[in-house]
Amino acid sequence: MIILFVFAFVSGLATILAPCIWPLLPIVLSATTTGGKGKPLGITVGIVLSFSVVTLALSYLVKILPLDPDVLRFVAAFIITVLGFVLIIPQLTAHFEAAVSRLVGTVGQRFTKRSDNDWWSGFVTGLACGVIWAPCAGPILATIATLAATRSVSWEVTILTLFYAAGVGVPLFALTVLGQKLFQRSKFMNRYLRRIQQVFGAVMIATAVMIVTNYDKVLQVKLLDAFPSYTTWLVDLESTPVVQDQLDELRGVNDAVDVTTTGYAAPDIIGIANWLNSEPLTLDELRGKVVLIDFWTYTCINCIRTLPHVQGWYEQYQDDGLVVIGVHSPEFEFEKDTGNVQNAIDMYGLTYPVAQDNDFATWKNYNNRYWPAKYLIDAKGNIRYTHFGEGEYDKTENAIRALLAEAGATVTNDMQDLPDETPVYATTPETYLGLGRIDRFASNEPIQYGVGDYSLPDVLPLHGVAFNGSWDVESQYAEANVGAQLRLHFKAADVFLVIKPAGEGDTITVNDEIITLDTERLYQLYSSTTVVDDELTITFNDPSTQVFAFTFGS
Repeated sequence: MIILFVFAFVSGLATILAPCIWPLLPIVLSATTTGGKGKPLGITVGIVLSFSVVTLALSYLVKILPLDPDVLRFVAAFIITVLGFVLIIPQLTAHFEAAVSRLVGTVGQRFTKRSDNDWWSGFVTGLACGVIWAPCAGPILATIATLAATRSVSWEVTILTLFYAAGVGVPLFALTVLGQKLFQRSKFMNRYLRRIQQVFGAVMIATAVMIVTNYDKVLQVKLLDAFPSYTTWLVDLESTPVVQDQLDELRGVNDAVDVTTTGYAAPDIIGIANWLNSEPLTLDELRGKVVLIDFWTYTCINCIRTLPHVQGWYEQYQDDGLVVIGVHSPEFEFEKDTGNVQNAIDMYGLTYPVAQDNDFATWKNYNNRYWPAKYLIDAKGNIRYTHFGEGEYDKTENAIRALLAEAGATVTNDMQDLPDETPVYATTPETYLGLGRIDRFASNEPIQYGVGDYSLPDVLPLHGVAFNGSWDVESQYAEANVGAQLRLHFKAADVFLVIKPAGEGDTITVNDEIITLDTERLYQLYSSTTVVDDELTITFNDPSTQVFAFTFGS
């Protein structure tokens, strides 16, 4: 992990050359036109601290507090606006310094020197800058963002973030020190310092307006378009095999736990947010019953195809002592909403208990890695059979019947006779569209975190996906602007896409067909009786439509 920390620090150092940080530099430099020696360090510490905290803790804060993440940007924009007016209007400078002095005085009497006031003034500026700054993301920062978004922050992720932020802080500190010397000690600059401060004040206010209107993201896109080689260079820097291996280890991709082991005591069902179709259940109170634990999520097409079988087993064998518990572990943030899960339960006619495992507590307790996944527990509380993915329904049902008989039940019902819809032909693999897991991206421009403009390639390779127009790429999803397009070259009979519209009634155009969206769920975009090699072009007719992942059937 030491190598990964070193690469994170180096990537942070290189960030000073990134177009994504350039809109931040006028604010940083403008702050150095006033104050003493303590201000550059205050600015640097403020940026490093607020960037680290926002990156690691925002997902937790949104969960605990009814907080819109954009509120932090608006607060930061307000602070920057105030600082801008302080630079423009000399009379406000004294009032601002007095306010900082009072703030410092509440911390402790030992902070009474002018240099301490300068430090705190710079610190406030740095805090605001750290909140609004969205760096160009390479693999390291993308991994941090993904783990933070899923609230999987460990001490390794925290240290990795601090190394990256420290790398950013070193050149920023050097820049602020040089800026201060240039503006305050140069006789030529000092002669025009008041005018320079007013110009920078106007720049800060303009920047705050861009933040509120989200034009700062557009500016980042234009800068990346003007300097496209930077993102490619950063990705190459962080894509060495040793870094990728350690990032995989951090994400838990190479976890060596063998979840297929059977004959061991079943872990408890823990951390459940809500129970649907049932009162809360525990394995202790179900001792003597045969229990089928089914991990699923309602936008997963593989899970959806298994649900008729799971419901059928529940109906057929519940009188013989079978209990089915569907553990709903959400792949995407909107799947945590209880109303959405209840709608899915109603849609698919599920009557067995469903537990919302929103924080993946039970998932982790079972060392699970799959959607769908089935764990069959005998009457003594031991896992005796597991199955991951679709198919082999007769094998699973035979295991249920055998354990029921072992528990003393007389099973007289015939086995189910439901069709097995597991794909039998090779199809395009599941294709995620968020930066954290996207693969086979084929637009002419490299994909980046945040807002960007993309164009379609002349030829889209098989299984490839490409954006066209303006997109805002986040860890779990990509958000389309009006008129943006998404093109897919697939091999399958059925194509599905997880979509979250901004509002009910929004539409997309798939090739020449208009599809009306109602809520965040899985939509079928294409259906054929045979596997075909074809392309789909999806045009987004309304703003802020989020797309998460393609899945396929044969």
